[in-house]
Amino acid sequence: MQPALVSLQSRLQHRFSDPALLQRAVTHRSFSADHNERLEFLGDSVLSLAISSLLYQRLSALPEGDLSRVRANLVKEDTLHRLALGLSLPEVLRLGEGELRSGGHKRPSILADALEALIGAVYLDAGYAGAEALVHRLYEAVEINPQMQAAAKDAKTALQEWLQGRKMQLPQYRVVGTAGAAHKQTFDVECAIPELSLTERGTGGSRRAGEQSAATAMLATLKARHT
Repeated sequence: MQPALVSLQSRLQHRFSDPALLQRAVTHRSFSADHNERLEFLGDSVLSLAISSLLYQRLSALPEGDLSRVRANLVKEDTLHRLALGLSLPEVLRLGEGELRSGGHKRPSILADALEALIGAVYLDAGYAGAEALVHRLYEAVEINPQMQAAAKDAKTALQEWLQGRKMQLPQYRVVGTAGAAHKQTFDVECAIPELSLTERGTGGSRRAGEQSAATAMLATLKARHT
């Protein structure tokens, strides 16, 4: 294993039984076909569950809606970007030449996605308990308090709360297409609410941005229907 990845394991406080998972987690699609997007997909869900568990324990007095807003603050791109920098992820990312030239190792969306991929990799390597422990370590230095609920809601959180308030299932997001070179991709994302037979689309420079765009479009549709 490369010395840089050995050092990353020390910062993560996790030694991989399968080193290939670690290498894949820090590999961008511009570098290789064996990239980290599937791990990112997995890590996104593991992160959400681990943070939900953490908030359930720490903020026992908060109702569901406020917990959702605090969680949104903790899993948003800006927060993940800062955590990725704390792990020195820019030093270990494997990027294609075009992405390197365009500053991809500093791009918040790429770093946030890589952090989620690492969480997914630890989940596959050590199970949920290992991944949850990693998430809790990562967030030790992050201030978590009820006042975070006052932060502006992003579109995905607002849509989730709208549905939860009506006892409906959460929206489903999926990438339906990508366009452009690997270092300058646009993601076309679909947001679906099966119970209402509604789908909307959005685009963005990352999967995360595409989901926010699709959620914004869905909120606009729901507002038009219910006014």
